Amino acid sequence: MADTSVIVDRPPGAAADDHAVHVRGLRMSFGGTEVLHGVDFDVRYGEVFCLLGPNGAGKTTTLEILEGFRTPSAGRVRVLNVDPAAQPARLRERAGMVLQECGFPRQARVAELIDMWRGYYPHPRPLGDLLEVVELTKARKTQVRKLSGGQRRRLDFALALAGDPDLIFLDEPTTGFDPEARRRCWAAIENLRRLGKTIVLTTHYLDEAERLADRIAILRAGRIELAGTTQEVAIRAGLATRISFITPPALRHGEVTPPAGIDLVPRGPESVCHTANAAMTLRLLLAWAAENSLGDLAGLAVTPPRLEDTYLQLTGVTPDSCAVQDNGART
Repeated sequence: MADTSVIVDRPPGAAADDHAVHVRGLRMSFGGTEVLHGVDFDVRYGEVFCLLGPNGAGKTTTLEILEGFRTPSAGRVRVLNVDPAAQPARLRERAGMVLQECGFPRQARVAELIDMWRGYYPHPRPLGDLLEVVELTKARKTQVRKLSGGQRRRLDFALALAGDPDLIFLDEPTTGFDPEARRRCWAAIENLRRLGKTIVLTTHYLDEAERLADRIAILRAGRIELAGTTQEVAIRAGLATRISFITPPALRHGEVTPPAGIDLVPRGPESVCHTANAAMTLRLLLAWAAENSLGDLAGLAVTPPRLEDTYLQLTGVTPDSCAVQDNGART
């Protein structure tokens, strides 16, 4: 998980106890079909907040409302203290957006295109800074048509940052990338966090969310099931932490009994237990080991629940290599 210890200054005009994004009772209908059913969440200044969910959950619809491209059917939405539906132009002066698909003039050169984008904003970020943040300095004179897929995606980032925004929306930024391109994109997002930017991210890749997000929200069938850090979400979902160690010979041979109050299962060379309170269970295990002269519990390992486990339990969708496959639908 990302380091959340960095103190981030809020943009001018932001209240001290305010959020970059505030959503309450958000509803959205298309015709007679309601796709968002009272969604609530907040995004703090300076964090990476990730929306997860299977196809049809409402992720992209939610993002489009936050960006000011759709007017919700009901609910309260504030983004940087602006109503995005009523003041979309004002919002876009302070928010950058990386959509699922973007198109550029193929003959344009990287630096030329970024510089043109900078001209649309009153206080643009310096060209050299933009190229450095997205690691395109060496490609500044390269034509768009000659860029790799990963480089084009990083160019998307540069254009989203051209106006030095306080908030950046990233809609499935690494879909279809090879592993190296994904890592380069992750590095760009981590650079944005270090700059103090607030990021709202949607993704189908659970390892991506686990790597980048300070907090996540799992959206299913138009409702937020759970929100918080990966560990908070797992605990609220009722998932247990796994504790294991190499089975001491005395336990393996039946010379000592497992500790009371712990569901410890010796499995040959390894002993395993699952617990909702890892700290207390560890204290009991270490006290039991000391009382029975077992010494240190060799190979002691504490494994918190994975995001994949939580996601599977809440949605019933089985990830493939930690990724929920997208069929291209925008809902």
